[in-house]
Amino acid sequence: MIENQKIRPAQVIGPLGEPLTVADLPSPKTKRWVVRRKAEVVAAVNGGLLTIDEVLERYGLTLEEFASWQRAVDRSGMQGLRVTRIQHYRDLYERQLKY
Repeated sequence: MIENQKIRPAQVIGPLGEPLTVADLPSPKTKRWVVRRKAEVVAAVNGGLLTIDEVLERYGLTLEEFASWQRAVDRSGMQGLRVTRIQHYRDLYERQLKY
């Protein structure tokens, strides 16, 4: 049995249901993070296309920033990534936890 073998998929399913490859990911020079781009990066990590370390290095993100994107997608889907609605979705999630 071979250990530590890095087997990665050639593509994963993106946030909009389309095939997503490394070539389809946002440019490493990306400065403006819109919802779709954030969701594509999260989908790439969740699908095994990239590791978290590769994403942090490639895009110059902090672990906390990327983790917040993952939490937002897990809790509210792509809509949770909208900066203008962060507080709304956070409040909604906290209310759901109470009940």
